[in-house]
Amino acid sequence: MTLIDTHTHLYVDQFADDRDSVVKRAKNVGITRMYLPNIDVGSIDAMLALEESDPQACIAMMGLHPCSVADDYEAQLAVIRQWLDRRPFAAIGEIGMDLYWDKTHEEEQKKAFLTQVEWALEFDYPIVIHSRETTDQLISLIQEVGDANLRGIFHCFTGSVAQAEQIMDLGFYMGLGGVLTFKNSGLDKTVAGLPLERMVLETDSPYLAPVPHRGKRNESSYILNVAEKLAEVYGISLGEVAEQTTKNANILFGLSNPAYETGQNRLAADRSVST
Repeated sequence: MTLIDTHTHLYVDQFADDRDSVVKRAKNVGITRMYLPNIDVGSIDAMLALEESDPQACIAMMGLHPCSVADDYEAQLAVIRQWLDRRPFAAIGEIGMDLYWDKTHEEEQKKAFLTQVEWALEFDYPIVIHSRETTDQLISLIQEVGDANLRGIFHCFTGSVAQAEQIMDLGFYMGLGGVLTFKNSGLDKTVAGLPLERMVLETDSPYLAPVPHRGKRNESSYILNVAEKLAEVYGISLGEVAEQTTKNANILFGLSNPAYETGQNRLAADRSVST
């Protein structure tokens, strides 16, 4: 059985003491690839160091997280662009908008998102979207872009059936993580009426650990709990969930590209890029 964690921050400090063990545990439950969304300029070195330690299993994205968008966002984007010009990445991410905590930089978040969408189209990369309190707004922005080549994941999907239908109409996938296992989330009822062909699995570790680990540090191996819950929701076997979600992730990330199979091209970057 093969599983893919399409969204995990295994490079952050919460894993400093046992990162190798965390990666090993993930592999032990059948996870063959762990996709690493970038946060901001300050996270790049740690993310790429993890990728370099295991390039076939740990695969980096490049992007500016909306919660890191501030007055200096254009300078940060300039560094992100330098890296995109240097070497291949699996996706542009994690990008989007987040108005849950602070609406101060709403317009800057929108501009940063649209700039990175343009880059995704230029490089023919998928995008990985963070959409906290902004799902409808981001759906509208993608509709306005109006390019059928744009594709990606609405990460940590917790929306409605109507939102899911719009996301699928755009050709995007929905990332399902620990929230699916939460007793009162209601997400299981929403997902039950949606096609498995538009779902991918994720952990968002170290955040949002699934039941029975809720409240603890999340890690990629816990994706098995999400997959088991999804199998229960659909009334199918765990193996069927693993097979279809892995197929979905492979289609999205374009793993026929030998750069991602071998890891060699990704690691040919000149680390002299200034961060």
